[in-house]
Amino acid sequence: MSAVHASVSTRNGIARLRDLEECDVEKIVYYWFESGDSHLDFLGIDRRLLGSREDTRDRFLRAIPSKDADQTNIAFAITLDDEFVGYTLLNRHDPLTNYSHWHISDPRRRALGLSSALYPWRIRTYFDAVPFERLIHQTRTRNPGVNRMLDKFVPVAETAYIERPDGIALPGEFHLRYVHRADIPRLFEIAGRLSEARE
Repeated sequence: MSAVHASVSTRNGIARLRDLEECDVEKIVYYWFESGDSHLDFLGIDRRLLGSREDTRDRFLRAIPSKDADQTNIAFAITLDDEFVGYTLLNRHDPLTNYSHWHISDPRRRALGLSSALYPWRIRTYFDAVPFERLIHQTRTRNPGVNRMLDKFVPVAETAYIERPDGIALPGEFHLRYVHRADIPRLFEIAGRLSEARE
């Protein structure tokens, strides 16, 4: 049984964040290879770095949480009423250089506020899972949805053209935001205020 790291009631059901399981990996492979070129182009994905289905499958099998403090890539599943709808991935490089990625892989579940509802829990889960000091959000400036969500919690620290972005992205212009372990209580306070405003 995989560990559940968050369970949040939303207008659309119970959103949860749990350890990625082997049975989730094929759904992630399907997302990357069946979402169509227009979706991958919007995300700015480098097909060479994405690789093959087998490459992608192997990457995510290695990212299943192992409780190894030295694990460099760790993935967690996002579910809605226990249905897999996406995932988040932490890529670790050194204590100050660590990146997170998240994707709502089910297009029917996008723009429902799941990312906002789970955001502080997601950040806490990363910091609880492995030792590091700073997380960097690196988001394309042209992606309004993800930037609008992050604007609620973390300001843009800088905007830059990045030749070698983290993960499987092509070069481009990115917003950079920084989150430290000490920021976690503040993120939960913001989430509480957002929840009260929606009621």
